[in-house]
Amino acid sequence: MPNRARVSNRIVTIPNLVSLARLAAIPVFLSLVWRGDDLIGLIVLVVAVSTDFVDGALARRLGQVSVLGQLLDPLADRLFIAAVVVALTIRDVVPLWVVLLVLGRDVLLGLGTLFFRRFGVGVLPVKWMGKWATFALLFSLPLFLLVNVFEALAMYVAPFAWAIAFAGVVLYWWAGILYLLDAVGIARTARARATGESGTLAPTTEG
Repeated sequence: MPNRARVSNRIVTIPNLVSLARLAAIPVFLSLVWRGDDLIGLIVLVVAVSTDFVDGALARRLGQVSVLGQLLDPLADRLFIAAVVVALTIRDVVPLWVVLLVLGRDVLLGLGTLFFRRFGVGVLPVKWMGKWATFALLFSLPLFLLVNVFEALAMYVAPFAWAIAFAGVVLYWWAGILYLLDAVGIARTARARATGESGTLAPTTEG
């Protein structure tokens, strides 16, 4: 059987370097779009998005799954999605409600993570629904920018981009709600266990 479950504490791994490169591409992309270099920005975006499917595969194939990588990969995805959505909204490529939906989910999940950490809830396992949501958003966002660069493609590409983006936003929220429900379950279990242990260890008085 492949050794997929072994998670190391290594910091410098090839998958982690790929995730860091994706993070480093965020300010480059923002700078290009801000200056109006949409075509070069599109190339940077496509290359950066493609790395999302590389680091996880490399981690499993090379046996370099790490604790840092499990944190870094989704963090890079969320920051990249947020940065691209904000940039495209500022450029009027996508409407404001898109950025509000995407960032609203991340803010809710972030606040929930901080709250449930008090009850010992750590990093939750990644759900496949969340992976599909991330894939849909990262796939649709370059399409919007493509339409902005090549307007003649709008009638062919835009409906496809919107369909994928809508599905991605729905799955993004659905996965976020499931994460919060998992956290609630873990917190309840931890609280019940703590209550049971305190009751067991409570001192008794013999008459």
